[in-house]
Amino acid sequence: MRKIPVCEPLLVGNEEKYVLDCIKTGWISSSGKYIEKFEKSFAKYCDVKYAVAVSNGTVALHLALIAAGIKKGDHVIIPNFTMIATAFAVVYIGAIPIFVDADVDTWNMNTELIEDIITDKVKAIICVSIFGTPCDMDSLIEISQKYNLILIEDAAESHGATYKGRKIGSIADVTSFSFYSNKNLTTGEGGIVVTNDLKIFNNLKYYKNLCFSLDGTRNYIHDDIGFNYRMSNLHAAIGLAQVEKADYYKQLRIKNGLNYRQRLSNVEGISLQKVYDYSDNVYWVNGILINPEVFNQTREELIFKLSQNGIDTRLFFNGMNMQPSLKIYSKFNDRSFPVTKTLQENGLYLPSGSNLSKKTIDFICDIIIS
Repeated sequence: MRKIPVCEPLLVGNEEKYVLDCIKTGWISSSGKYIEKFEKSFAKYCDVKYAVAVSNGTVALHLALIAAGIKKGDHVIIPNFTMIATAFAVVYIGAIPIFVDADVDTWNMNTELIEDIITDKVKAIICVSIFGTPCDMDSLIEISQKYNLILIEDAAESHGATYKGRKIGSIADVTSFSFYSNKNLTTGEGGIVVTNDLKIFNNLKYYKNLCFSLDGTRNYIHDDIGFNYRMSNLHAAIGLAQVEKADYYKQLRIKNGLNYRQRLSNVEGISLQKVYDYSDNVYWVNGILINPEVFNQTREELIFKLSQNGIDTRLFFNGMNMQPSLKIYSKFNDRSFPVTKTLQENGLYLPSGSNLSKKTIDFICDIIIS
């Protein structure tokens, strides 16, 4: 039986050439020409001035919070429906995550619920473009400006997405990305933070490198507590090759997403994530939400039948309010999260790699429809 993994990386550019160059020249650590080339290339791709490459997406978000001035005890509003790394990055600082339920259609943070939970302790909002669908950035900008909050985007799932013609990465005050192997652009492990703010940019460079002086001196006097979040030249070499073909990879994901939508959008008992005309969804993953009473099967029964046919799937995220590791913050989040509950109990995503063929997608959809 053939196996269809939930995602495979696609490396069809200059990855091998650039990595071999690193090995042949000996530049395999966090110095080397590919670091700066990758940073400048990705900054240009996002239409921003500055980019700082780091070792993974979680530390990218942590570093973004630090560079933006978020401190211990501050409150940070985040989606309740997200990968737990979003919450962990807040907790690493000693800040308090405040959860917002998902929108019933887009599955992103419901911006209509934000103002009701803003207090004088709230200092920032982190939005997440869930599964590659841009958030309601206009509302988020309006709220953040009204209450003088830092707007941070966790764009780990939305490389190349646009919102009303603007690239994700160029809208928030600071934006973090992940380059894990299942992302639309990958370095295997890796991340990056982008911004147009010079002060934030300098903070990113300073704190990611153990707070060594930015002038390059190495007197080993460290005025602040920093982090070793450096990306290796090897990973940056892969990243540069990926950015060179970023639009190609993006179009592959969009094509696959549209193929799924064409086959599944009218299947009774299945809901798809809403996509707006003014947003460019990049379909990091293709999620479906099961209504078991209408579909006449539970999510688990469908997953089992798909697995019998060699089709790999993944469950949706569990809500942050349900995480044992975040239970100590429950007193700050004493609310119901009904949309998240529905998503976590009935959602799954299907194989979504850039190299999927239409024939494979049709095979997957045929199993679901049957």
